[in-house]
Amino acid sequence: MADAFEDEMERVVTIDEYIKEVEAEELEADLVLGGDEGKECTYANGYMKRQAIFSCLTCVPQGNAGVCTACSLTCHDGHEMVELWTKRKFRCDCGNAKFIDFTCKLTSDKDSENIDNKYNHNFKGSYCTCGRPYPDPEAEEQVEMIQCCICEDWFHEDHLGLNSVNEIPRDEEGEPIYEDFICQKCAPTFTFLKHYPSSIMSRPVLENAPQATDTNPNVTVNGSAPEANSSTDPKPDSNSKGKEPMNDEDAKCKLGKDINEIFSGTEIPGTMFLSKKWREALCRCETCSTYYAKSGVEYLIDKEDTIAEYEKMAKEKRMEKLQQQEGAEMNFLNKLDHVQKIEVLSAISDMKDELRNFLASKQDSADPSRPITSDDVRGIFDNLRKKKQRLL
Repeated sequence: MADAFEDEMERVVTIDEYIKEVEAEELEADLVLGGDEGKECTYANGYMKRQAIFSCLTCVPQGNAGVCTACSLTCHDGHEMVELWTKRKFRCDCGNAKFIDFTCKLTSDKDSENIDNKYNHNFKGSYCTCGRPYPDPEAEEQVEMIQCCICEDWFHEDHLGLNSVNEIPRDEEGEPIYEDFICQKCAPTFTFLKHYPSSIMSRPVLENAPQATDTNPNVTVNGSAPEANSSTDPKPDSNSKGKEPMNDEDAKCKLGKDINEIFSGTEIPGTMFLSKKWREALCRCETCSTYYAKSGVEYLIDKEDTIAEYEKMAKEKRMEKLQQQEGAEMNFLNKLDHVQKIEVLSAISDMKDELRNFLASKQDSADPSRPITSDDVRGIFDNLRKKKQRLL
């Protein structure tokens, strides 16, 4: 009975633990939003390589429009919103012809339609081949889904067309070891990947499994041989930001055959899991690059399209923002005279001590699970005020 009571008690955390949890949540949000603070509409940036997008079902119940982070906060506050994570090559729709009698509050002058935007059933709040929402109100347990790196739809693990979820590449701890996933619907366009070394595919970890032998000597992935790209990234072409310039090695076809002749129509590949850095192994010769463009997947050889690059950019923006905040704090302190600096630093120290004392007393109380009330907060500041009065 006592154990059951302990399980029902709220978790008690220290102020340091709380701060770390808040920072972790802020970092997660920054990674999804790409470091976008949501102050300006991104419409003027055109079709961005990748950005966070939201669908407003209040304004466009058909689910065929998407808005940027800033518009979701400023123009659609309180509306029924669907968070879509990130979308590639997308331009903010807020206030265009799809929004009847509605004008964007941040950028009013917009085209009536963004013809290059692509939409799927995610914009209606449906996902996977089963078309269920996420979170699913009818599900006993919310299960994480996997996003296809091509169509960008999300799938439940048991709806991937596999014989078993054990076919999903994971390590001994159950963590994913693949970088990207291509769904069954998108896979036929990528039959050519089967002609690369088997190391480009990520497979489940099997004990005592023999190592696959690669027959194509022109390319390696995560092997000991040098990869297609050197560890030092060359400077990008001014007319092709994110794409690396062609060199002699790229001019040679790594497949050793015409990519246009590989798909015969009889070979239908299934779900694909790609290994780490698989995109770096893709051939960049003129014939293959033309095939990518013709198939609408030229972004595969654009480094800035990857989620890893998007999150790297978000982390850099976050660090820059934190440094600016620290700089602003130091500038504020530097403007104070010596006595004022001592008073400010002393007040901060007193606040920390009072919070620690309060949390310690709460944890030692008869009912540590009791929620913190407004009276508790007022008590903290009353104690600080009394301490200041005693000093004066």
